[in-house]
Amino acid sequence: MDRTLTSFIAALRTAEVRISPAETLDALSAVELTGYHDREFLKNTLALVLPKTIDEKETFDNTFEEFFKFNDITGQRKTDSEADESDQDSENSGEGTGQSQGLGANRGGRSSKAGAEEAGVIDDEDSTENLGPGPLAEPSSALGVLLMQNDRIELNVQVAGAAKVVKLEDIQVFTQKGLYTRRILEEMGLAELQREINSARTSEDLPVRRLGRELKHRQDWLREQVRDYVEKQFLLYADAHGFRLREELLRKVKLSNIEHRNFRLVQEIVYRMAKKLVALHSRRKKVYKRGVLNVSRTLRKNMSYDGNIFDLHWKSIKVDRPCVYAICDVSGSVSNYARFMLMFLYSLEEVMPKVRSFAFSSDLGEVTELFERNSLEDAIAKTLRDYGGGSTDYGQALIDFRKKCLSDIDNRTTVIILGDARNNYGEAHQQVLKELYEVSKRVIWLNPESRSTWNTGDAIMRKYTPYVHQAEECNSLIHLERVVGNLLRTVQ
Repeated sequence: MDRTLTSFIAALRTAEVRISPAETLDALSAVELTGYHDREFLKNTLALVLPKTIDEKETFDNTFEEFFKFNDITGQRKTDSEADESDQDSENSGEGTGQSQGLGANRGGRSSKAGAEEAGVIDDEDSTENLGPGPLAEPSSALGVLLMQNDRIELNVQVAGAAKVVKLEDIQVFTQKGLYTRRILEEMGLAELQREINSARTSEDLPVRRLGRELKHRQDWLREQVRDYVEKQFLLYADAHGFRLREELLRKVKLSNIEHRNFRLVQEIVYRMAKKLVALHSRRKKVYKRGVLNVSRTLRKNMSYDGNIFDLHWKSIKVDRPCVYAICDVSGSVSNYARFMLMFLYSLEEVMPKVRSFAFSSDLGEVTELFERNSLEDAIAKTLRDYGGGSTDYGQALIDFRKKCLSDIDNRTTVIILGDARNNYGEAHQQVLKELYEVSKRVIWLNPESRSTWNTGDAIMRKYTPYVHQAEECNSLIHLERVVGNLLRTVQ
């Protein structure tokens, strides 16, 4: 039963419910007390231990209902009266019919042959051979006996047990459905059943051949049911995992290669990344210089002890929220990078409330008020529309920035420049960047191109790098997250 609970917790984690090892141990202890006999009591007990937020509780409820749902293998929920009627039909249909109605009778007492025909899996050779009605031989394989017994509950148990043996909970992508279907059937004894069917086809004994035909129909039907079972388990264990694989890919891929249809998903990733950084850096922190004694404070705090030193105080540095000036090249070649950097910065308003944004391709303009008056998506769209049409001129953009903001920049300001430094062979005006370098706390240049191309063609990165504190290759969300995370950790 411990494996059942750990599999359920794995399904919860797949559905993005955060569960720590300590909470897993708490859940195991709780289940030892409650057991699995009362389903509702079990659900309420685990709901007290595992989910924490309102969203997690809703996810927990849905996952619990799916995980602990015990349906007929055919996927049809049956009432007690329907089950009794089905059992009675099974008893009344003797072996002499040659077409028993147990597992194959899905709806309205249809035969296994009808169910197999509906699934499109009847073997042509068997269906054309007229064996006529009559008695069936006794099956010899374990799986054949199970199929002919019409025991739905035992069949469910066997499928679930085989799924645990082959570790179906490890399924990750939808294309593995056929692989796990075959593994489950093999674990249930498919090879032995197949040998019995092949032997029955060549037998001269008519009841044995009838048995072979019936076993073939039921084998094909069972394969369809196991495939459906695997598909449901995939939705339980791996659907969110596949989504996370895609999300991880979008975090690493170059932003310039992201198609427009994926923008919505990338925006969601940006918001989650920003939320994580907000949680890490929302409090103002102090970093203590261990081993560096604050002499004045130590003496002041120990004056009441007649000069005896009992309490030591160490020097510390307050890590404050940064004041950020963002300068973004929004020309066609780097517009996607600017889009997501602005989105990232303005999603961090809880920890970076002092963000002023500037956009340029030729002339530079401030777009801070544009973001204050409009939604984030509308502000980004208007910025790209209003400032993204000119010929890129970094020198003119730096001059415009000096006119607008040089007097406002001090030693608590961080200037972030996003651009590929391709200046169309214009004047660099690197002396302006030198002035910013001297008066600001930090100048960071984020270049979306690889370092090997920073000084090729009309790129003039070599003229700017002496006057920046940090120059980074930044062309993916994971790069952007690392740069902004380091900024929040180090700005003092």
